[in-house]
Amino acid sequence: MQKSPKQLALLGLKGMAMGAADVVPGVSGGTVAFVTGIYEELISSINNVNLGLLKTLRTDGIKAAWKQLNGTFLLVLFGGIIFSIVSFAKGVSYLLENHPVLIWSFFFGLIVASAWLVGKSIQKWNIGLILMLLAGIIIAFFISAIQTTVSGDTSSWYIFLSGAVAICAMILPGISGSFILVLMGSYHIVLEALNQRNIVLVLIFMAGCIVGLLSFARLLKLLFSKFKEVTIALLTGFMIGALYKVWPWKVNVGDAPIVRHSDGKEDWMTANVLPQNFIGDNQLFLAIACAFGGLLLVIILERFAPKEK
Repeated sequence: MQKSPKQLALLGLKGMAMGAADVVPGVSGGTVAFVTGIYEELISSINNVNLGLLKTLRTDGIKAAWKQLNGTFLLVLFGGIIFSIVSFAKGVSYLLENHPVLIWSFFFGLIVASAWLVGKSIQKWNIGLILMLLAGIIIAFFISAIQTTVSGDTSSWYIFLSGAVAICAMILPGISGSFILVLMGSYHIVLEALNQRNIVLVLIFMAGCIVGLLSFARLLKLLFSKFKEVTIALLTGFMIGALYKVWPWKVNVGDAPIVRHSDGKEDWMTANVLPQNFIGDNQLFLAIACAFGGLLLVIILERFAPKEK
């Protein structure tokens, strides 16, 4: 369907929101896509990249192939994502370093609202759907709670593999591709490459993302076409389980009341604590305000943003 300039501008903003979310370990751009109503069109459009597209290009020309691809949608959306990642990488790094409680609070509220909105799209819950919800919660919680990492490798094959694995998580609501990069030891390498405009390393990473995206999107399309409510229940569980990772009050592993620094632990690793056990100013009231802001933002997006069909 032909989109108006207003719809394209809104789509670009949604892409920017996805990109900003994907930069933060613990937050998924897939969550933003789901809440703003473009998730299924995104998966469907990615699946248009196949041999049939090449056939259309050869027999009917570029215009027909572009329409079959839903090229304008993908170009505007991914343009917004890439622009946002490149532009906001330094800003997000600054906020995570200097105002962690407030930014984590904002994303905590955002994910709470997202899980509620996605979950309520299921018309009638039953035992099977509840079990899938619980499975999603357990899986996401387990991934979020992992406190080990492999050493980062700057070799081309490993950066390519990191991109392929992380992008699968990035398009899953509730599973953070950035956090997968952290676990693989590649997050700071990729973030530094973006900040320093290391074009070669960024292109290798993007190539891995493309391969992973094209492969994984086919599975997601099958799940949505055959088992839509089951898939939504699982994804809702992913979002709820991810709340463990975005809990605002964290301390370094070595300072946690239970977990102690030991071999295999690194400085980025943290443990969740209650606000009263937080080391420093817990900024409780500001944190609550930020969480409410994130929650309100999602509700506004869902309520007023026209859904792309």
